[in-house]
Amino acid sequence: MKQENQKFLVALLHLGLSDKEATVYIALLTLGKATVSVVAREAGINRTTGYDILDSLVNLGLVTISGKEPKQEYIAGSPANIRKLLSSRIRRDNELFEYAEAIIPQLTSLHNISDRPKIRFYEGTDGLKHVYEDTLTSHETIRAYAAVDDMYKALPDYFPKYYQRRTKRGIKIRAVIPATDAGKERAAQDKTENRDTALVSPDKFYFSPEINIYDNKVMIASWREKLGIIIESNEIAEAMKKIFELSWQEAKRLDNEER
Repeated sequence: MKQENQKFLVALLHLGLSDKEATVYIALLTLGKATVSVVAREAGINRTTGYDILDSLVNLGLVTISGKEPKQEYIAGSPANIRKLLSSRIRRDNELFEYAEAIIPQLTSLHNISDRPKIRFYEGTDGLKHVYEDTLTSHETIRAYAAVDDMYKALPDYFPKYYQRRTKRGIKIRAVIPATDAGKERAAQDKTENRDTALVSPDKFYFSPEINIYDNKVMIASWREKLGIIIESNEIAEAMKKIFELSWQEAKRLDNEER
C-alpha cells in the first residue's frame, strides 16, 4: 500500500473496519471498479481471501457488484456510506461521527469515479516486481524501452522465470535496448523468448527508467530509484504507442546499419 494511504487505513480501522476490509476498500477506491483478481493483487492478498473480504464490504454497503462471473466486477461505493456503517455496525458515538466527517472528504478524493487517468506508485523491489507482473496481463504486443543491465542489477533472480512465463502466455514484446553485452545476449534469445529487439548505441541511447506500453497502460520502472509506476489511460497509452512506433523505425534502421 502506498505510504500516503496508511492514514486512511488507520482511519478506517478506527471507524470499525478490520485490517483486511480497510486494505481492500482502499485498493478498490483507487481502482474505481475491478475484478477480484485485480483487487486482490492491488491489496496484496490472495484471490480466495479477496472474495470473502469483498463480500463482507458488499454487506456493509461499501461495495457493489456489477455483472456475473467470469466478468464480474466490484465497484467501490462512496465513502459517504461510512455514515450508514457507523449507524448500523457501531454504536452511535459523536466523536466517531465527527472523526468520520473529517476523513470522508479525504477518502472521496481517493475515489476513482471518472475516466481520468489512474496513476499508481509502488516502492522497493517488491513494487518493481508488482509493476512487471502487471505486464503479464497484456492482451497485445508490449512496446518497451529497456536497459537490461539495470534490470538485472535491480532484480537479479527475477527475469529468467519472467521471460519463460511471458513466452508461455504468448505475449510478444518489441524492445529498444542499448547494445551492451547484456543487451546483445538478451537479443540473441529473441526467437525463443518471443521478442523482437532493436539494439541501439548505449552511448547515445541508454534508457533509464524502463518504459513498457501495453493495452491502455504505461508502466515505468525506475530501477535505480526502486520505484514502479503504472499509468492507466487510453489517451496517454495511445500517444506513447505512436511515439514508440516513430522510435522503433529509426532504432531498427540504426540496428540494421550496425549488423
